[in-house]
Amino acid sequence: MNIERGEGVYVFDRDGKKYIDFSSQLICVNIGHGNKKVQEAVSRQMDEVSYVFPGMITKARGELGAKLAEITPGSLNRTFFTLGGAEAIENAIKLARVYTGRAKVITQYRSYHGATYAAISAGGDPRKHAVDSQSMPNIIHVENPYFYRCPWGTSSPEECGEMCADNMERVIIYENPDSIAAIILEGESGSSGCIKYPPGYWKRIREIADKYGILLIDDEVMSGFGRTGKWFGIDHHDVVPDMMCVAKGLTSGYLPLGGLIVKEEIAKHFDDKPLPLGLTYSAHPVSCAAAIANLEVYEENNLINNAADMGVYIEERMKKMMEDHPSIGDFRNTGLLGCIELVKNRETKEPVTPWNAKPADMEVSNKMAAKIRELGMFTFVRWNWIFIAPPLCINKEEVDEGLEIISQAIDIADLSVDT
Repeated sequence: MNIERGEGVYVFDRDGKKYIDFSSQLICVNIGHGNKKVQEAVSRQMDEVSYVFPGMITKARGELGAKLAEITPGSLNRTFFTLGGAEAIENAIKLARVYTGRAKVITQYRSYHGATYAAISAGGDPRKHAVDSQSMPNIIHVENPYFYRCPWGTSSPEECGEMCADNMERVIIYENPDSIAAIILEGESGSSGCIKYPPGYWKRIREIADKYGILLIDDEVMSGFGRTGKWFGIDHHDVVPDMMCVAKGLTSGYLPLGGLIVKEEIAKHFDDKPLPLGLTYSAHPVSCAAAIANLEVYEENNLINNAADMGVYIEERMKKMMEDHPSIGDFRNTGLLGCIELVKNRETKEPVTPWNAKPADMEVSNKMAAKIRELGMFTFVRWNWIFIAPPLCINKEEVDEGLEIISQAIDIADLSVDT
């Protein structure tokens, strides 16, 4: 796709074809395309100063740090600015190890935390398999509380969450709690299938972390900044992590920026100790200016409430789509972070395309992806999942337009249903 411009929930190619953006590009263009407020803020900052080294203060950096301290939970009030999410994860792991004097990190198999070496090792996504033999050591993976395909065959999401948390605690004991620096969880699951956390799961993990003196790192790179209908995914669970990693929606992708936000207590630890973190472009003033304007757009345009409202509307529409399409096995959604799971049989839950499918097994998914593109949509079709994560400025008419395109694509999956 050779893109010429973007406006709201649409992008336009150089032949004039319009595509509705139903995944906010890489689930990052939260405020929508072409927002002039951000553009103007960037231009003003460029007129003042384009770059200073991270040891210097700028007004944009100070204002952004203060705003993040205001909207993050608990005493999370100190931000080390990075260029993106993977760098935030890298620095979170480094900081956790230095702070605790421990080495091991617990993460989930069905997770993705970025593509740099520590981040891709931390994730359990099969994209890491190509570098498994050189992966960062001391990463321990555990199962997700994936109720639709619960590893323990439980009868309720709550029971699945309890079993999964019990499993994590057993693994921690087996691995020696005194060797574990941190647990990393996504605020809400993203590219691994939008697996919803059962009620109480996050709180139980917080209790386990506290019991063994383990830091809890919340990866909000995808789920942060209104995507789930609250400022952060973890806000749905009434839990305060020790660290939070952010990016994507921080600037809505208009410029590269991420951040590692830590509790006051952790920051104070380094008042008289070396802090081994540093990046040439940390707190880049132009990116910080873009972020400030972007955060103002969320509030001025009521985008976070709109994400919650449109999420409810999508869930209502999906109930009808499930009646019309026998291949829809499950739909999981929080705000505007959702995923349709397609199966050949609702009883057996056999996927229309296997997880981590080889190219020869991707025919159905490839046909659906091609149909979606043909009908004028950009979104992700991954194995047996179709993602629904449009910009937060979307309205009901645009939701209807997008779901109609997806419905036509799912007709292809329906042909695979066992009869």
